[in-house]
Amino acid sequence: MRIAASTYLNSAPLVYSFAQGSLRDRYEFIGDAAPARCAALLAAGQCDIALIPVIEYQRIPNLQLLPDVAVASKNRVRSVLLAARRPLNEARTVALDTSSRTSQTLVKVLLANRYGAHPKFTERTPNASQNGENMLDDVDAALVIGDPAMRLAAVAQEVGVQIYDLAEEWRALTGLPFVFAVWAVRQEALSAAPTLLRDFLTAKHEGLSQLPQLAAEYAPMLQLPVENLLSYLQDNVNYDLDQENIAGMQRYFELAGEAGLIPEVQELRFLRPEALNAVTGC
Repeated sequence: MRIAASTYLNSAPLVYSFAQGSLRDRYEFIGDAAPARCAALLAAGQCDIALIPVIEYQRIPNLQLLPDVAVASKNRVRSVLLAARRPLNEARTVALDTSSRTSQTLVKVLLANRYGAHPKFTERTPNASQNGENMLDDVDAALVIGDPAMRLAAVAQEVGVQIYDLAEEWRALTGLPFVFAVWAVRQEALSAAPTLLRDFLTAKHEGLSQLPQLAAEYAPMLQLPVENLLSYLQDNVNYDLDQENIAGMQRYFELAGEAGLIPEVQELRFLRPEALNAVTGC
């Protein structure tokens, strides 16, 4: 089966097994820096399973979610940021990172519901060589996610911007954690996956056992200290899809629906062992 996922640091523990660990020969792994492109591959049928920005579950038909695994944050996430040159309630122009539709929608929900702001939005791709600073050209604020966001946060004072952590902002608005990405499966792929649930839980646990190694691998690329990245993986990113995280995801969908950012709120459908048994005849 073909699976696609972002190669950002925050998803590295979930894809370690498929890229270089115990499951590397069982699945065909497609890595892409942009979560949004992974969702596009899934929607086009060019992969069977993808780690998608959570908002895409509401936009791509006939998906099921894998339980117990996510890229989420209980409080501060550090890699999904709004960098601003002026107070957010005064923002008139905001550039949105093209990499993730979930974070784009989250910015719109937060600005409207927390700050009463309804700025003009544009889309841009961060320039990695500039630590994402190009996102702030001629705008009041900019959404930057993933590895470019972590590099931008490190130089925020130097470039004169205020950093808003979107997981913290979401917690302040709702009292709930935020889910950024989930594993989603195309309905027609289920018949080929009798061990799917077990494999992806195995991958999660194997990846979480490799956090020091992953931090060391990414430190030269991000030009950040290993201990900084290890703290990020251990303390800022949460890889569970527990009841609190599900509640946060459902509230996000509700607010996105109220704002007209998704056509309608689709019910959450989780892949369960009995569903696999039904499609495989077990």
